[in-house]
Amino acid sequence: MIEEIVSAQREYFDAGKTLDRKTRLDYLKALKREIKLREPQIAAALKADLGKSPSESYMSEIGMVLEDLSCHIKHLKKWMKPRRRPSPLAQFPSKSYIMPSPYGNVLIISPWNYPFLLSMQPLVGAIAAGNTVLLKPSRASANTSAAMCELLKAVFHSELVACAYGDDDINDEVLRTKFDYVFFTGGKEVGRKVYQAAATNLTPVTLELGGKSPAVADGTAKVKLAAKRIVFGKFLNVGQTCVAPDYVIAHRSIADKLVEHIKRYISELYPDALKNDGYGKIISDRHFARVTSLIKGNIAIGGGSDPETRKIEPTVIYPATLDHPAMQQEIFGPVLPVLTYDTDAELFDIIGHNPTPLAFYLFTSKKSAQKKILPRVAFGGGCVNDTVIHIASTHIPFGGVGTSGIGSYHGEKSFETFSHFKSVLEKSNAIDLPIRYTPYSKGKDKLIRFFMK
Repeated sequence: MIEEIVSAQREYFDAGKTLDRKTRLDYLKALKREIKLREPQIAAALKADLGKSPSESYMSEIGMVLEDLSCHIKHLKKWMKPRRRPSPLAQFPSKSYIMPSPYGNVLIISPWNYPFLLSMQPLVGAIAAGNTVLLKPSRASANTSAAMCELLKAVFHSELVACAYGDDDINDEVLRTKFDYVFFTGGKEVGRKVYQAAATNLTPVTLELGGKSPAVADGTAKVKLAAKRIVFGKFLNVGQTCVAPDYVIAHRSIADKLVEHIKRYISELYPDALKNDGYGKIISDRHFARVTSLIKGNIAIGGGSDPETRKIEPTVIYPATLDHPAMQQEIFGPVLPVLTYDTDAELFDIIGHNPTPLAFYLFTSKKSAQKKILPRVAFGGGCVNDTVIHIASTHIPFGGVGTSGIGSYHGEKSFETFSHFKSVLEKSNAIDLPIRYTPYSKGKDKLIRFFMK
């Protein structure tokens, strides 16, 4: 089935039917209209899969997709234009430019934690850039995957966009099939398999992975506001967010105070969490068991859970240490270890103990701290004095580095990610400088060395 779909898409692409700007814009506008029409169904599916409230579903998924669509619709004409570059004097008279060109057949593999957002955002970029798309959504978020497949059928014909949804046989078939570009969001283990499969055909990839993303609060942090923003970023989608603050490193001078404010905001924002309909749930029994197994040691607040509803209370472990079970893996759940530090050397040692983070958050009142810490820590993206919100901007790219991923997207960067930029030097026929042709001479050598130095 997959081979038949991809073959039809390749034939459609090779016929040049995705190249026209108006066609791309028409599809983007149609997708935006259909998402708005189907918002209640999409929100209901997200509620069924992850327990998200309609407000959270719109703020963290549906609304962000609509915003990205608006950005692409507004700027696509500009982005599609060739981009002028200087020409070397030795090539006079000529002009140079790079022109964006679609890769062709794109495979998008999306995860379960933000199943709508992390499927639609890369798809928007791929369509805007003129590609055909096969979307492979997650089986774990079955309701949202089904709703998305119906949405895409209503907007696109299968030669342009198709869904591949099913069991492990489909996963294996997708990875065996040759594509022109692969975009994967998910965990490192599956990411390695995708990378290996793509390498077989020398297919370029974007890998959006994860990691243990720290939030650092130095001695000058505005403790009350820092606590509120850490609680927001950590417990959004009950911690099942790839850029959630995985753990906190607080300067010892403010750590106690910070934890007290974190506890207070948890109580205010997530009262009676196990029975709170606005508070989400863990995606599966397997992940529920994994996350609850990490709740050990000095529990400052929370710790309760309900296996029937797969809900886990917002939990803080303080003081935590590097050998705590929650510090041995990416938590991906509502458990927040808080560590302390005294010196910068100790801070960098704690951060360096873990793999390269996808996100990094620094809470400080000093510009000097930003200048000292931000260049020193490797991370994909992040915030100063906030958490998570950097991914909501269409003006800055989002992506990982090192073990947290390869490549980036969002806004214009999405268009660029799914485009190959052809370099073209357009030479005039009016003049043909003879110095590059044999036979060479001292005079020609002198002119060549004048131009090329």
